[in-house]
Amino acid sequence: MTARSQYDDDLRLALVIADQVDAQTMSRFKALDLHVESKPDHTPVSDADKSAEEIIRGQLGRSRGRDAVLGEEFGATGHGARRWIIDPIDGTKNFVRGVPVWATLIALADGDDIVMGVVSAPALGRRWWAARGTGAWTGRSLSSATRLRVSGVSDIADASMSYSSLSGWEERGRLPHFLDLSRQVWRTRAYGDFWSYMLVAEGAVDIAVEPELELYDMAALVPIVTEAGGRFTSLAGVDGPFGGNAAVTNGHLHDHVLSAVGFQTH
Repeated sequence: MTARSQYDDDLRLALVIADQVDAQTMSRFKALDLHVESKPDHTPVSDADKSAEEIIRGQLGRSRGRDAVLGEEFGATGHGARRWIIDPIDGTKNFVRGVPVWATLIALADGDDIVMGVVSAPALGRRWWAARGTGAWTGRSLSSATRLRVSGVSDIADASMSYSSLSGWEERGRLPHFLDLSRQVWRTRAYGDFWSYMLVAEGAVDIAVEPELELYDMAALVPIVTEAGGRFTSLAGVDGPFGGNAAVTNGHLHDHVLSAVGFQTH
């Protein structure tokens, strides 16, 4: 990394925490005694989700005790302009079934701006990160990293699009709009969850859209996508992760995607 950021120390801390969490989650991945229960919204949560978030909160409590924390499993704690937003295991359904597409998401918000994000997917052997003004990177460590850039695809007929499922679109009466967009692009794949967005940042995919997401699903993804040159908005076209859904592109295709599936147009 060449560029410096006022959030470099926070990024280094997040990468150290990710190392610790990766060790814990990998020790529970495909474990025969993994305990899984259902949350009130009928989504699964495992003992690995909870222990991973406890590791993150413990480290943040020691190193960033004045900062607030929002996590998927234990909610919001603390007060302050700086807030860490964490999803201990994004892709829990994959995790509990032995599918390697899951990741720990760690983000830092300074006010309403997401200024740092780390996505660590140890079962894939992959990690991505970005801090404001430093570019987006992937690799094993800060010293052995490759810079990320979104694709230059500008024609929707040449675009590759990723998503998570069709049911969310159907539940909102939006499936016809999504299917119409899917017919316009070159190919579609349901890589799902965090991976869709990291592939946009890498330039391997050009579009990723989802109709319903929580803040902790999206926060860490935003700086990685935007520092790689892409756009991350809600389906209403509002920049950032606060709209409850996501439209993410290489930038060139964004207006077309919003006109096709955006919530403000139909």
